[in-house]
Amino acid sequence: MKLRKVTAASAAVLALALTATACGGDDDKDSGSSSSGSGKIKVGIKFDQPGLGLKQPDGSYAGFDVDVATYVAKQLGYKPDQIEFVETKSADRENALARGDVKFIAATYSITDERKQKVDFAGPYLLAHQDLLVKTGSDISKGTDLNGKKLCSVTGSTSAQNVHDTIAPKAQLKEYSGYSECIAALQSGAVDAVTTDDSILAGFAAQDKYKGQFKLAGLKLSNENYGIGVKKGDTTTVNKINTALEKMVSDGSWQKAVAANFGPANYKNEQAPKIGVIVK
Repeated sequence: MKLRKVTAASAAVLALALTATACGGDDDKDSGSSSSGSGKIKVGIKFDQPGLGLKQPDGSYAGFDVDVATYVAKQLGYKPDQIEFVETKSADRENALARGDVKFIAATYSITDERKQKVDFAGPYLLAHQDLLVKTGSDISKGTDLNGKKLCSVTGSTSAQNVHDTIAPKAQLKEYSGYSECIAALQSGAVDAVTTDDSILAGFAAQDKYKGQFKLAGLKLSNENYGIGVKKGDTTTVNKINTALEKMVSDGSWQKAVAANFGPANYKNEQAPKIGVIVK
């Protein structure tokens, strides 16, 4: 009898240990690598791009990338309150995925051959183009009109230099630390145009304080295929996200998100790109 009691006690201890281990597993679901709807999922976005990824004064998030990320996370099994948005600046996106800081990144992340060496991409989910933002009523309608004009972009960006080198060699380049400074300079007349991706420009122009003041030139100076970045080798997540993106387009949610975030800037978006098709 004594042996049986010891065995029963041991069994009880083992059961408690297994229960504790199971509880520890639930904690793991709160990490960026979580793939279960019972925990949380960490998603990388930009915090400073109106219309795309913006952390608002009340702590909430808004923008097209936010809407896409929220829809995708829902299809992966997560409710909005289970999503933890993490700021992922351009220079740290690959590292954030490699470290497992986030499960995926939706942050104006253009798919390039160089980046594909380090991360995997789902999508693309938006085809953007380098463009110009000018004041409403401006006489700038084509690239060559920039000759003799002041063109703004952010420090470290190649956008303005590309325009200068290929289209308007007499354009006067002005660099600011961020696009918000460029937009303010455009509003004040300190510069004549701002250049970067049309989606980014449309997001700024759609802000209430700028509504009606600016317009996109519609030049399509480059093709930027926005994809959702995933840790290299995680093909399961890539496939799930691609399925989610296809559903977002087919049920109309994609177009609604475009209209809500870019519509006030009269953004003439391309049709939703086909999964896996990169426009060069």
